[in-house]
Amino acid sequence: MRTALADQGLKNAVVAHGSALGIDVRIVAHGAERGFVPQSKRWVVEQAYGTLTLHRRLVRDDEHRPASSESRVYWAMSDVMARRLTGASTPSWRSA
Repeated sequence: MRTALADQGLKNAVVAHGSALGIDVRIVAHGAERGFVPQSKRWVVEQAYGTLTLHRRLVRDDEHRPASSESRVYWAMSDVMARRLTGASTPSWRSA
């Protein structure tokens, strides 16, 4: 990892830790707009998290090993990609 984006609330601690590890930490500044305004880089991450939480096993991380959690994320994203490629609108495991 070469670059990381951080929220304004974590300025000092994250920037110092990132510089110690050789990571360029950029602070994402919020605009003066009121209400919901999607930010380009952040929106991609939030969309991926939202898609992953559609799978029941990923709502809570009850796994003891990181490898188990990682395999469930790969499984969920493989399911998402397969649905997008086939054009299926609802997951096959949901009953109509």
